[in-house]
Amino acid sequence: LKGRDLWVLVLGRFPTHHKIGIPEFKYVANMHGDETVGREILLHLIDFLVTSYRRDPVITRLLNNTRIHIMPTMNPDGFEATKVPDCYYTQGRYNKNGEDLNRNFPDAFENNNASIQPETQAVMNWIKNETFVLSANLHGGALVASYTFDNGNSVTGSLKGYSRSPDDDVFIHLAKTYSFNHASMYKGTGCDSRQTFPEGITNGYSWYQLEGGMQDYNYVWGQCFEITLELSCCKYPPADQLERFWRDNKAALIEYIKQVHLGVKGQVTDKNGNPIPNAIVEAKGRPHVCPYRTNEQGEYFLLLLPGTYVINATVPGFKSMLETVEIPDNTGNFSALKHDFFFSEVSIRSRAASCPKTPLYQELEQASAAVKPTLHILVLMTIMLVIFK
Repeated sequence: LKGRDLWVLVLGRFPTHHKIGIPEFKYVANMHGDETVGREILLHLIDFLVTSYRRDPVITRLLNNTRIHIMPTMNPDGFEATKVPDCYYTQGRYNKNGEDLNRNFPDAFENNNASIQPETQAVMNWIKNETFVLSANLHGGALVASYTFDNGNSVTGSLKGYSRSPDDDVFIHLAKTYSFNHASMYKGTGCDSRQTFPEGITNGYSWYQLEGGMQDYNYVWGQCFEITLELSCCKYPPADQLERFWRDNKAALIEYIKQVHLGVKGQVTDKNGNPIPNAIVEAKGRPHVCPYRTNEQGEYFLLLLPGTYVINATVPGFKSMLETVEIPDNTGNFSALKHDFFFSEVSIRSRAASCPKTPLYQELEQASAAVKPTLHILVLMTIMLVIFK
């Protein structure tokens, strides 16, 4: 509806603004208006976090070291249009214009021709204006934690029925963190005998391919790792079941937020100690198709599992800096490993670098397809040699 606001509640020690070193986290629910469990659960979560602050040491540390954004409903019009609660499908899935918001984002693999809806645009602006590191969006209709990519091509391995991101290991860990802390998701039984999800997780593409999804957009263009949480077999269950849904998800919701402190974070500064925005900082061997860059304060956040990594910091126009870091599991300390980069020869603010909105993986596919004919010729030659022998 024109002019309607999407409400977000921000919790933390400094809720009104970003603080250097404190990562940004978000939960978004009710993107499909008729999928209502997430909307209710997030209201319970807000209440739980606020009332536990200064009473529960874990929640107190979590809120002191994390800025948590909660959007209980991304599609209020769809929710209101769901007049008759239904376990399956209703018109309320869509927004006021009849559009599916989870098919409405720019897509990294193909041109998404859907016209961008006001809700989608608002979320895209929000992602652009904050340094989100980790996120989840809450849905209903199944019981599983699904992770990126939702779409794919031969470059990401979709020919084998799985669309793998460069951070596949981290995404599997994130999905399992949720499913194993949930009352029953980890059992993988799904909602009927036809559909089973081992350990309660799935690659989005393996489950079913979709174009214009929010989680892929977050990862490619927002530098934010997002998974999709399907929390109930019934999309709009009776009100008396809501208490149980909250109990089933409570521990998982908290443990998942803690994962924002995985990996490594830091600042990139010049010879005068000034932050360098738009410096590229990535772990070697994990290039993002849209390179991950520092924010206005020169900060970077990389979610990585414990281990040894080479971190590459590049200020465009200057040489790269490669540094080896040993990353411990720091989620219990509520702070990722801190590692700063200092460019002694740089004293400029690098120009804003934006990533094109065109399907980025198309070019990669074309480049890899150009290599393929030689393989075919080799195969033909081998077959011919075998025949002649």
